[in-house]
Amino acid sequence: MDDSDVAEMVAAVRRLVRERVVPLEARIDETDEMPAELVSAAAEMGLYGFAIPAEYGGLGLTMHQEALLVMELGHTTPAFRSLFGTNNGIAGHVLLEGGTEEQRKAYLPRLASGEWTASFALTEAEAGSDPAGLRTAARRVPGGHVLDGAKRYITNAPIADLFMVFARHGEQEKAARDISVFLVPRDAPGLSVGPRDRKMGQHGAWTAEVLLDGVFVPDDALVGGAAGRGAGYLTALRCLAHGRLHIAALCVGMAQRLLAETVEYARERTQSGRPIAEFQLVQGLIADSQTDVYAARALVLSAAAEFDAGTDTRMGPSCAKYFASEAVGRVADRAVQVFGGAGYMRGVAVERFYRDARLFRIYEGTSQVQQVVIARQALARGRD
Repeated sequence: MDDSDVAEMVAAVRRLVRERVVPLEARIDETDEMPAELVSAAAEMGLYGFAIPAEYGGLGLTMHQEALLVMELGHTTPAFRSLFGTNNGIAGHVLLEGGTEEQRKAYLPRLASGEWTASFALTEAEAGSDPAGLRTAARRVPGGHVLDGAKRYITNAPIADLFMVFARHGEQEKAARDISVFLVPRDAPGLSVGPRDRKMGQHGAWTAEVLLDGVFVPDDALVGGAAGRGAGYLTALRCLAHGRLHIAALCVGMAQRLLAETVEYARERTQSGRPIAEFQLVQGLIADSQTDVYAARALVLSAAAEFDAGTDTRMGPSCAKYFASEAVGRVADRAVQVFGGAGYMRGVAVERFYRDARLFRIYEGTSQVQQVVIARQALARGRD
């Protein structure tokens, strides 16, 4: 898509978010349900495939274009973006980064259209940030593999049609050479999904445990075919780089919304006969949040441009995700502070976003993992 087409798409998403999703935010939070009309609207607009190439039925946005669109999605409950985020992100990119052409043609059009929802089944109870702890096993049998294990906190698991399951063969000492990815349909015998998790925030975005008990998958379910055996760890890293920029852009959008809520409240709320916006200490909180928003937005767009150019696909995404996820947490905290007691009450947008924002510092690699990635990259560059 060219820039004018992208501008129209972004404007359409802005209207959808502000006119149809925002009015339903409180309902989504209270019921932990995404209204069916919003699911349909997302599919009709092509949101299930905005990052999937046009040749596979998607819109084929660049990372920079995607960042602009996702910032608009960040204006509302992150549960809306979660509906289709995994199809575009870490699940869809498993096929784009590691799949065979046959696998891409077979699966990506269904993900791009919204016919199927995919889940990225990597995390386990003892293997989140460090895949070396992965325990799900892939045992070779005639005609395929048998998978046994359990995955935890898997986004969209209760509604997923397809799972990208990461498993170890147990043949290599280092996880980086021993993990493969398998395409597992929901109706595969032996696969079951646990009850929906009850989370602090991001209600309406469902996660659950995924259990694999003797699940047989044929040879053609191995992502990348024979060449993909043992390549799952590297595939995951490439998927996560894109995902980290995606989440960083989402954090920017939420920070912008929180800042807008803060400014509006400060103008309207009076104390001692004056709007609290006139108090310098309140102005200081707003100034800090505005600075965080500017810095995060500039960093994300710069990192996205370098990602598209191929000049930085590792450090930039980690810096953007680290800074933006920490920044939105600070902006949310200041928003609650400006609102005072009202900001601590359920039904107030900043209270809900305060809970929602906390997860961003955990998934797609915790802030501490980003620190390690960034430091290692900086140290490696220092030797050049």
